[in-house]
Amino acid sequence: MSDVMTQALRVDRRRFLVAGAGVAGGAALVAGGMSGTAVAAPAPAVPAVPAVPAAKEWQGRASANGWPVVAAVPSHRVEGAGGLSFTALDGDVATVLTHVVRRYHYEIHTLGAGEVTGHTGARAVAAPYESNYLSGTAVAIRSPQYPVRARNGFFPQELVIVRDILADLEGVVKWGGDESTPKESHFQIDVRPGDSGLRRVAAKLRGWESRPGSGAGAIDALAPGRVRAAKALAARQR
Repeated sequence: MSDVMTQALRVDRRRFLVAGAGVAGGAALVAGGMSGTAVAAPAPAVPAVPAVPAAKEWQGRASANGWPVVAAVPSHRVEGAGGLSFTALDGDVATVLTHVVRRYHYEIHTLGAGEVTGHTGARAVAAPYESNYLSGTAVAIRSPQYPVRARNGFFPQELVIVRDILADLEGVVKWGGDESTPKESHFQIDVRPGDSGLRRVAAKLRGWESRPGSGAGAIDALAPGRVRAAKALAARQR
């Protein structure tokens, strides 16, 4: 993705936030009776983050999504994201998770070193889905900002992008925000090894990468057909 396109996306996001601030300011003036003195709108209450559940040792030879636990996996560089890289199982899994990270970097938040984590050998998990890091089939993006049990961490326009990314991947990836014990930084492969859907989606993404103007950085998440697909998938995965 070009620097110009990246900058445009960030400008659009800033415009959205500034516009939202303007609406809030207007509402505050109305509430103050337009007396000539702007009355600040009260700051929204920040919900308390529930305590993270006590970690438990994962005992299985496979992670919760059915993939074998592995001792080591390769590191994968995210094209167009500077030196950003993460560790994940090679092949189709890496192709799919890289797409998640790239679109997040381009359209939600510019990611820096250490903000994406993947495979780990540590078996302590706060929820069963965290075992998927052991098999190299999940990533956590900005985990400290979106910890286990915390909800509603994304702005509405950011959530639109998250849903659109998932729709790109046709259900082979699940977002931790849809888990009963949420973790909004978490994205995992949600099919078993050998799944034909995973192979098909990975092949689609590789095809996009081979064609200029396709794939991450060239997607309109607000296109009506994409919005419908994202809503339909969200209804199935929640």
